[in-house]
Amino acid sequence: MQRQDDTAGAVARELPWLLRVLERMLGRTHGPRLATLIDGLFTPPPGSRRIALGWLYGLVCHSLFSLAVAAMILAMYFGMSESFGAVPYPWAILVNALLLIQFPLTHSVLLTPAGRRLLGRLGPGDTGPILSTTSYAIIASAQLLALFALWTPSGVVWWRAPEGWPLYAHTGLYALTWLILIKATFDAGAEVQAGALGWMSLVKKVRPVFPDMPTTGLFRVIRQPIYVAFALTLWATPMWTPDQLAVALTYTAYCLLAPRLKERRFERQYGERFLTYRRKTPYALPRLGDLARAARRRREAADASLNETTDKNP
Repeated sequence: MQRQDDTAGAVARELPWLLRVLERMLGRTHGPRLATLIDGLFTPPPGSRRIALGWLYGLVCHSLFSLAVAAMILAMYFGMSESFGAVPYPWAILVNALLLIQFPLTHSVLLTPAGRRLLGRLGPGDTGPILSTTSYAIIASAQLLALFALWTPSGVVWWRAPEGWPLYAHTGLYALTWLILIKATFDAGAEVQAGALGWMSLVKKVRPVFPDMPTTGLFRVIRQPIYVAFALTLWATPMWTPDQLAVALTYTAYCLLAPRLKERRFERQYGERFLTYRRKTPYALPRLGDLARAARRRREAADASLNETTDKNP
């Protein structure tokens, strides 16, 4: 931990502007860690093949990740009524069902010890363990892209938000759920969630350092903000079809049940520390008192940051 702090301090001296931006966006817990990773991309140890491999994995990973997110946002905005799938019915029902279940099944298997060992063998040579988080993100992104881009629409539309202010309001609500999901992702450690930790660590020629157990930001309010936020995106769409209902029901169930496996892993990894956190923090539904305390802490943090800036620049 001391070594990591020293590295973050060195980055703060070399790239103060980057650190300030990241701290403002992500807080002092995540900002220095991401600044350290990013700084290493511009000053890597020698090794052209290693560096090229890392950048190649990064390009593939983030390209697929961006396409998958864009496909999700657009497909659900139109209630899964617009897609490239063209399987004739009734076979489309079977294909859509397979598309629905392939992500949660694979996602859960890859998080088991056996799945993690498999991920550690996917990279070329001895790079597999370092690239495991990137490999995981590539697989997950490809699966989500397949689901939302290759879905065969039923052609039935039950309801759509009326034109004008109702549509604008519903679109704003839908966008808000995605912003909450982005916030939760950064609170958990965006470099892991987006697959950057693996390839950036390979370029830097260091062992990947995972973020600590998340307890800040939205994790102060509930234990599973990423899953809850994703579930909210499923139900905030401005168009409803049988297709959207099938996706919403399937993935809401997954978002409520799958984190139980994750919490078992956290219990083994963090022991009493996680048990204490679990006792204090609700699973998926926040307590009103917790929301008020979180808002108060944000105001206090903002006031402290303002006072610190004022003291430095009288």
